[in-house]
Amino acid sequence: MRICELTAWRRTMVALALVCGTGTTALAQWLSLPLPGTPRTADGKPNLNAPTPRSADGKPDLSGIWNAPNYDFVQHLPPVGTEPPMLPAAAALYKHRVDTLGYEVPMTYCMPHGVPDAMFVAAHPFKIIQTPGVTILLFEEFHKYRQVFTDGRKLPVDPDPAWYGYSIGRWEGDTFVVETAGFKEGSWLDNRGHPHTDALRTTERFHRTNFGTLELTVTVDDPKAYSQPWTSRNISLVLRPDTELLEHLCENNRDLERLKEAPKIGREQ
Repeated sequence: MRICELTAWRRTMVALALVCGTGTTALAQWLSLPLPGTPRTADGKPNLNAPTPRSADGKPDLSGIWNAPNYDFVQHLPPVGTEPPMLPAAAALYKHRVDTLGYEVPMTYCMPHGVPDAMFVAAHPFKIIQTPGVTILLFEEFHKYRQVFTDGRKLPVDPDPAWYGYSIGRWEGDTFVVETAGFKEGSWLDNRGHPHTDALRTTERFHRTNFGTLELTVTVDDPKAYSQPWTSRNISLVLRPDTELLEHLCENNRDLERLKEAPKIGREQ
């Protein structure tokens, strides 16, 4: 079990990376747990370059435990060197988050990451469980989950807003396409602080290129925050083989007051 005490990595004005301080990293868990069904090299190590596994219906099986590459947050969701076309209110909010080094990120208050940011948490992986009627994403951080329904239902017309919204999925060839709407305001699209409103709709495209790599792009459509839809850079998630999720709890952040002082300290330096 982990108790989360948040600290800030304040290396630069654009770092904005808040992580859970833990005694061990996510990779130091459930050691020596060889899982069945994992392809292996001659020396017994997981073969992450093996072909993409398939489910009974022939579709790629996305099941597994995944994490952002290099154990780092995805700081900037848009393509490198670009900014999405923010409307004035969204641009002002984004500037505030950058200027304050992101100390108001929801996890500072033990509130969850949103979509797609919850998949990019450095210290805590997430698990995909794929079944014929629903694909489930289990997040180690805060013990949260998403359900992506693949039983033919439509998105709700008047949903009760939720942090992770409501998701439906379909296959386009070997790409799993997830549409989500019905968001509660307050979550961030990425760790840099790109905002959204309750009008947000996301389209995520998951493509497993081999056993150990899951490619993802996200299209953001939020007419209250952006003048037109925009698509993220390509993000490669990596499989964490031979491990399992751990229990994770979050208590009120005891470093919050110090985080509030970080922007002033950064400017003085």
